[in-house]
Amino acid sequence: MSETTVDETRVDSRESMESMDDDEKGGFRGKDGEGKFGRKNAKYKKKVCKFCADKALLAGLDYKRVDILERFVTNRGKIIPRRITGTCAKHQRVLAREIRKSRSIGLLPFKVL
Repeated sequence: MSETTVDETRVDSRESMESMDDDEKGGFRGKDGEGKFGRKNAKYKKKVCKFCADKALLAGLDYKRVDILERFVTNRGKIIPRRITGTCAKHQRVLAREIRKSRSIGLLPFKVL
């Protein structure tokens, strides 16, 4: 059995890590802020509330308009959060209230199996 100490093993593992490419380590590949997937300081486009932009759509928002309400519900029946849809807080509350009304009278399903 060879006599290696813990310190020697640490040095060996560091040397083997240094000899690996960045791809093998799973680290960052690029420079100047480029991330692992090649995006360079990716900026996301600000989502605009559809109801603020189009007042006619807001006027047409009603519990009976299932075609509009279905856009804001997942295929499992959950209300899509505002961070995904881009609606403002005021209109998200109105939208959720109308979806709940529509569910209670049976126009929208509570849960899709």
